[in-house]
Amino acid sequence: MAIYLALYQDTEVWTFLETDSSRITWLILGLFGLGLLGSFVLTIMITHESYRAAQLDKVAREGGLKAITVHSMKRAADRFFNAIQSTIDSKGQPEVETLLNVELAAYERIGHMVELVGNLLITLGLIGTVMGLTLTLTGLTGSLDALGHDQEMLLHGLRTAMSGMGTAFYTTLLGAVLGGVLLRMFAQINLHGVEGLHDNLLRICMIYCSADYVQTMERDVRHLNNEIAALEANIRRLEQAFGSSHLAMSDFRNEIRRLGEANSDDASKPLHILIQEHRAYCDALRDEMRMLASMKKPFWIRVRDVFRPRA
Repeated sequence: MAIYLALYQDTEVWTFLETDSSRITWLILGLFGLGLLGSFVLTIMITHESYRAAQLDKVAREGGLKAITVHSMKRAADRFFNAIQSTIDSKGQPEVETLLNVELAAYERIGHMVELVGNLLITLGLIGTVMGLTLTLTGLTGSLDALGHDQEMLLHGLRTAMSGMGTAFYTTLLGAVLGGVLLRMFAQINLHGVEGLHDNLLRICMIYCSADYVQTMERDVRHLNNEIAALEANIRRLEQAFGSSHLAMSDFRNEIRRLGEANSDDASKPLHILIQEHRAYCDALRDEMRMLASMKKPFWIRVRDVFRPRA
């Protein structure tokens, strides 16, 4: 872009942009800015993805797929490895190539959109060429009609014809350079970046993580050992729970035995008689406390409580 702007710095392009009556050059510049923004955002996203892929490469090199810890789902690389881990945990066979294509499809769509905007700029340049030639023919027709009898109309027709030729050439130039050269080049750079990211993630899986998701005897034995370890842990927890339940039942039996043992004065009374006597004692104590509390009330409230029917 810097080279392009330097080449056309001393030309009449900027003057023509200010005086363009068709305004198609402004449309070309606006779409170019939109495509440039999309390409820049995509470049930043691919750069972050490549940096994250380098981190995952280091982690996978040291501990394999199980060592990769996903803290966020914002990056396509994290979502890709999380999908592989979820598939393995559910005893499935992950389709690595398909999962990778799905996660990177959004970046490819943005890159193709930038390329589409470039093709659209070329089309707009051709449309501007046709419009400029139409204006040129209109100006020349007016000049021929005014030839010999209206000098002012002749000059106006020639100006219109020259303006139309400028529209034809400049729109073709802007559409071809901005869309056919710059945006297409930016789109190819972005798509190559996506392909490089795809190859990098696939290489990590094939070299460092294939032993964790490829269906082999070692993987089956490793899963079986993990299941056995989990089963042993569950058995230990059950044994601890049963031991705690046994202690609780022993304490309960001791409490029942202690309640069933009568004192020397109440040796002939069974347990349920003792419980009923204790309940009657508690009821009497409750009535006495209620009566003491009522003595502190005014006289008319005590008279009302005496004549109030009890539930």
